[in-house]
Amino acid sequence: MTGPTIGVLALQGDVREHLAMLERAGARAVKVRRPEELEHVDGIVMPGGESTTMHKLARAFGLFEPLREALRGGLPAFGTCAGMILLADRIEGGTADQETIGGLDVVVRRNAFGRQVDSFEAELAVAGFDAPFHALFIRAPWVEKVGHDVQLVATVASGDAVGRIVAVRQAHLLATSFHPEITGDHRFHQLFVQQVAQVAG
Repeated sequence: MTGPTIGVLALQGDVREHLAMLERAGARAVKVRRPEELEHVDGIVMPGGESTTMHKLARAFGLFEPLREALRGGLPAFGTCAGMILLADRIEGGTADQETIGGLDVVVRRNAFGRQVDSFEAELAVAGFDAPFHALFIRAPWVEKVGHDVQLVATVASGDAVGRIVAVRQAHLLATSFHPEITGDHRFHQLFVQQVAQVAG
């Protein structure tokens, strides 16, 4: 039995790393750069990068509206760092013309943890995981507010950012403010692959 086909939005960011993690988690992983490629995937990963640049590139490649429609139609999506910003319904600290694809009923603050020099690591207790997840935060956002149907998956447990929401889930959407693809720990990708498999039936 083969796993679901999951695309990685290949405009910017850790595309290769996400592809490798998805394959390790049992999926068939493919790059997505064109609207027609969206029609052949059971789920989509939106990697980290620079959220304003990703928004512009998605527009330039004709992917922005097809992605929005696909997510509204129930396509599962997993956003990491800038990908979380793209999935959020509302953002704080964005540029005046910055749009999001939306779907997640959250308010996300862009660059909330500071600049590149403020990058840090943390051990997170994650809902459903039997051991802590070692997370890497690089110019990361955080979730400021969540809607009623949003499940909190992880919060920061120590330091100046204690209590900040850094992973959420809502229906077919999953998002983290950190970069699970560069940790060597594929549990978040495994969680998403299982989620996609359930939707794909």
